[in-house]
Amino acid sequence: MKIGLVSGEYPPQQGGVGDFTRELAAALAALGHAAHVITAQPLTPNPSNLQSPISISLPPSVHRLTSQWTWRSLAQVRRLARDLSLDALNIQYQAAVYGMTPPIHFLPRVAGVPTVVTFHDLRLPYLFPKAGALRWRAVLALARGASAVIVTNAEDEARLTEAGGLKRLAHIPIGSNIAPALPPGFDRDDWRARLGAGRQDWLLGYFGFLNASKGGETLVRALAQLAGQGRPARLALIGGRSGASDPTDVGYGAQVDALARDLGVDARIQRTGFVPPPEVSACLAACDLVVLPYGDGASFRRGSLMAALAHGCAIVSTTPATAQPGLRDGENIRLVPPGDPAACALAVAELMAAPEARARLGEGARAVSAEFGWEQIAARTAAVIESVL
Repeated sequence: MKIGLVSGEYPPQQGGVGDFTRELAAALAALGHAAHVITAQPLTPNPSNLQSPISISLPPSVHRLTSQWTWRSLAQVRRLARDLSLDALNIQYQAAVYGMTPPIHFLPRVAGVPTVVTFHDLRLPYLFPKAGALRWRAVLALARGASAVIVTNAEDEARLTEAGGLKRLAHIPIGSNIAPALPPGFDRDDWRARLGAGRQDWLLGYFGFLNASKGGETLVRALAQLAGQGRPARLALIGGRSGASDPTDVGYGAQVDALARDLGVDARIQRTGFVPPPEVSACLAACDLVVLPYGDGASFRRGSLMAALAHGCAIVSTTPATAQPGLRDGENIRLVPPGDPAACALAVAELMAAPEARARLGEGARAVSAEFGWEQIAARTAAVIESVL
């Protein structure tokens, strides 16, 4: 099939939806499909950012349209789909990556080819009072106008099922955007030193952007509690601080920084900034624990969680708001209540005193991650697209 993957962001932009689109395009190509990425970011692709853990001879074709998703953009996508003789479009949807503008919600109705929408996240960013209801109606219009809908997590599946009016609905989780591949000559002690930790320190890792839903303040308060107890805890913030599509990340990151200074733990925090995938792997491997205290609970829609699972990390996260089949407390993850720094600090201390428990969590994490390979994700996505042709 010839498939157009529509995404509001794409590498070298930093963002989970763009990274997902890159990996899906590569995996579809590996299965013999022609993948065309259609994006509105007017930047020259960097070939190093188009590489994937799946080995293919050529990167996907990338078509960059206008700088913003306007009504004119819909006509451009329709024309491109016709010129490329695409069989279908697969829209990668998250409100922020399209600048939270209305036009994208109407693309399935004017595209001229069958359209499948993959919802990465149904959470609605705050704009102004009462805007949420309007935006939810726009999201429903997008879902109901599509030939089929794909959700990436159980909570979004339940919400759209309850809303009704969909032609087809499939649940296909995301995979890790970071392949477990250590840089040549990796030395764990050396990488711990780069992150400000010695052999006896407790090195806690956090991967991903800082935003209000990911529990950054809870993490810093837990670190402060550990420091107050005399624990040798240090924190590595791995990766870029903010995404290309969500300006609120910057403000929240500054808020977390201010809290760390107020609590006296800023000197215990090492920030890597954006680093290439092999260095992300090295940082994760150097950590004793990965701590991801999401405010709304652990979910398979979180790329940072998927990366930590794929790397076999011992993970402390938060109890899901909606049951996540596959996540088992004490077997492949340690769960604590959201927004509870004391519980988070206690879980860290208990696991640091129990190396065998950390090893068991890491083995369980790697095992559950095997269920989310890109080949399976691409094959299931292609099957949904084929079902609507």
